[in-house]
Amino acid sequence: MNVKTPNAIDGYVGARIRMRRQLLGMSQERLAEQIGVTFQQVQKYEKGINRIGASRLQRIADVLHTSPSFFFEQENSEPLTLQGLDLPANTDPVAEFLRTKEGLVLNRAFLKIADRNVRETIIALVNAMAQAESRGVTWGARAVADITLPLGE
Repeated sequence: MNVKTPNAIDGYVGARIRMRRQLLGMSQERLAEQIGVTFQQVQKYEKGINRIGASRLQRIADVLHTSPSFFFEQENSEPLTLQGLDLPANTDPVAEFLRTKEGLVLNRAFLKIADRNVRETIIALVNAMAQAESRGVTWGARAVADITLPLGE
């Protein structure tokens, strides 16, 4: 392993820190101030260039209102494994999406929905649309308008 190549797990943990920080609308400077490092150090953590010690990871988790295990979770809250992490750290499609304006807006809005049934309905709708699109169905303006109408209208 090249000394300058970030470890895949360090990159994954860093991407999860960045995702959580952005979901909370927190700047790198603010996180750095809260954990007692420079914002450049936070940048290195998020890129996986510098490793994070256990006590520092606990402090980051506290500041970001989560548990340290959050930074190691994969889909469906599975523990982190090395399988599939030999790709560059920036190839995680979820992390990449959350770095976009659309991803942040969508996630912030979704987090404001308190009703679990409503959240599950939205997830089912998006999954159905994604499956239909993968089968070649295209969404015209009328189809999207029908979907976005409130129920009962």
